[in-house]
Amino acid sequence: MNMGTNTKIKSNKKQKEILNISGAEAVVRCLLAEGADLVYGYPGGAIMPIYDELFKFQNKLHHVLTRHEQGATHAAQGFARTSGKVGVALATSGPGATNLVTGIADAQIDSTPMVCITGQVASHLLGSDAFQETDIIGISTPVTKWNYQITKASEIPTVMAKAFYIARSGRPGPVLIDITKDAQFEEFDFSYEKCKGIRSYFPYPKLSNENLEEALLLIDQAKKPLVVWGQGVILGNAEEEFKIFLEKSGIPAAWTILGLSAIPTDHPSNRGMVGMHGNYAPNLLTNECDLLIAIGMRFDDRVTGDLSKYAKQAKIIHLELDPAEVDKNVKVDVALLSDCKITLKELNNRISAKTYPEWIARFEALDKIENDKVIHSDLFPTKEGLTMGESIEMINKYSNNDAIIVTDVGQHQMVACRYAKFSQSKSNVTSGGLGTMGFALPAAIGAKMGAPDREVVAVIGDGGYQMTIQELGTIFQQQAAVKIVVLNNDFLGMVRQWQQLFFDKRYASTEMVNPDFVTIAKGFRIKAKKVANRNDLDIAVKEMMSSKEPYFLEVCVEKEDNVFPMIPSGASVSDIRLE
Repeated sequence: MNMGTNTKIKSNKKQKEILNISGAEAVVRCLLAEGADLVYGYPGGAIMPIYDELFKFQNKLHHVLTRHEQGATHAAQGFARTSGKVGVALATSGPGATNLVTGIADAQIDSTPMVCITGQVASHLLGSDAFQETDIIGISTPVTKWNYQITKASEIPTVMAKAFYIARSGRPGPVLIDITKDAQFEEFDFSYEKCKGIRSYFPYPKLSNENLEEALLLIDQAKKPLVVWGQGVILGNAEEEFKIFLEKSGIPAAWTILGLSAIPTDHPSNRGMVGMHGNYAPNLLTNECDLLIAIGMRFDDRVTGDLSKYAKQAKIIHLELDPAEVDKNVKVDVALLSDCKITLKELNNRISAKTYPEWIARFEALDKIENDKVIHSDLFPTKEGLTMGESIEMINKYSNNDAIIVTDVGQHQMVACRYAKFSQSKSNVTSGGLGTMGFALPAAIGAKMGAPDREVVAVIGDGGYQMTIQELGTIFQQQAAVKIVVLNNDFLGMVRQWQQLFFDKRYASTEMVNPDFVTIAKGFRIKAKKVANRNDLDIAVKEMMSSKEPYFLEVCVEKEDNVFPMIPSGASVSDIRLE
């Protein structure tokens, strides 16, 4: 008798909880089951049933109303980048859904885990050009890791579980789930089980021992090795293993903009940034090294310049998770396909401790040239006009190199990446591959919510700022203590720089007639200040960084300053210019 009772209890424990609920409620319960208790979005007709359920669950799930759907995606990206979790964005059908596309494309190319949920017209109206109907599945297919349209409520648990699994596993990316309005209303027996794997989807390739041996031999033989690392180190949570690898191997290392902050800026192995506006030494010496070890980076054109002249003298080892990136742009000698955390552990166990004093001396000599020609005057200018560089240096000073810096796209982005100092990982949030102007302000909101105990400083140009300036409303409503620094040169600065250097100073449509940014910020009840003189910069940044509330600071910088070094578009990394 007792045995029977015990058996019954065990079988009950194994039974999944089954509830008869609407599809809309199921969506909310799926989000909570995946730990997504913070979402960004904008309501509308086709997604209203889900929003009705969000109202009922507001004590368990916080919804942030952004001022534009694009803002919702960038905020979700910022949250994902600083928290390491999946960002979630919601939008209605038609224009609501299409407004997500830029953020989705940005997340795709920068490998950011994100789940977007869109409402759709009722299934019987699909294909009829109904009000606010658009084929968001067709539109988003090229820029998502996976997408799916749900027309039956019973599909919701399985599809949502699959969505989160695909978004966060392997090389992360965005997923879009489109749900018809009738599926949101339809009731069904709900139970939820997290996805643990998908047939034919292998997110983590198995490391080849043979390739590992080849790589170890190349590392051992190298006289002038160079590491270039990207965001893969951060996404793989491999920062500690990477640091051990650099310290044991003695190999100098340079970063792509999304790899920045994986190791502290002042780490002795850190030799600066590669790419179009990267540092002089690592760019130049890319074409002198005898071994290039690429870790979690994808050899994009801004890093490589002219492919026909890129590191042709070097053997190349590529540590990569995504097989599609191997040999895509640069032919490599050894591919180490696996999670870079696993690969680095294996390498660390077997490499010899070495130093390369003569090779390091080459970097130091070139660093001195760049410092004398560019860096010193950027950070400690004697000319009248304020520089972007000294503004960043002041932020470093009053953040103790511990702030999360969120940048937009343009000159200020390159300057911030070059001069911002970081002491911990996941501190640099920017739009890398897509170069999305308007990214920073909403992304900073998400970044702050993803890391609420850290200072978040959004560094933005006057052009990009006006693309998503409405998100000041979100900052005000949420009281997100984001520090906003607009480096205002009254130009679309990067485009103007190219026009100056390559189009005989024909400044076509790049000069900005700007509004009173301080008044606008004050209109959103955000404390604001404007600085135009060097003598006022220190105290203004100090005041901003000590504030416990949102703060806006406009810094009027020199109008026609250029960012150097610079590799002209399509040129070799060896053709890097210092002026």
